[in-house]
Amino acid sequence: MNETAQARTVGIVLFDDFELLDVFGPAEMFGLPKSRFRLQMVGPAAGAVESAQGPKVVADVAYHDVDTLDIVLVPGGMGTRKEVMNEELLSWISRISADAEYVSSVCTGAALLARAGVLDGRQATSNKWAFEWVVSQGPNVKWMNKARWVSDGKFWTSSGVSAGMDMALALIETIHGPKLATMIANGTEYDRHTDPDWDPFAELHRSKHNE
Repeated sequence: MNETAQARTVGIVLFDDFELLDVFGPAEMFGLPKSRFRLQMVGPAAGAVESAQGPKVVADVAYHDVDTLDIVLVPGGMGTRKEVMNEELLSWISRISADAEYVSSVCTGAALLARAGVLDGRQATSNKWAFEWVVSQGPNVKWMNKARWVSDGKFWTSSGVSAGMDMALALIETIHGPKLATMIANGTEYDRHTDPDWDPFAELHRSKHNE
């Protein structure tokens, strides 16, 4: 059987004003071993979706046309402030997460998972700069205020922006072992953080909030 046919589908969620690196950092990691992962961009509708930085990304398919995904990846970005009120998106996240093998988020994408209710009773983290706002979206979530990423069962959440790459590599290692994860990190010349508790930005942003 063709290995590609057995590849896990990684559905990357797009919405207006998503953060570019939240999407393309993990996409680079998952996208390199094409026989292991297949990337699919999922948006409000098939077509262009504008990022927070301006460039547009083409969604392959609309949310309502996707019934199953192996891995769900929800990015952050300023658009999450509006999308936490998007009942159609939240309902889809809840439904698609139920049967997914893994559900993940980068940065404030955790706010969308929290508002969808899928993180209730679980440990999770997010960008420390916007941590208080994210926490307010999920009062029943066990928020970790110092973590590069957190895994709790099939749910994986990561801190701000670049942390998504470390989370993606850790998830790849969980699925396929350290050899593949190391090969991807070396191939991208990425100085990977392997300690999920490494989070100097928690203290940095806490100090700024207290100024």
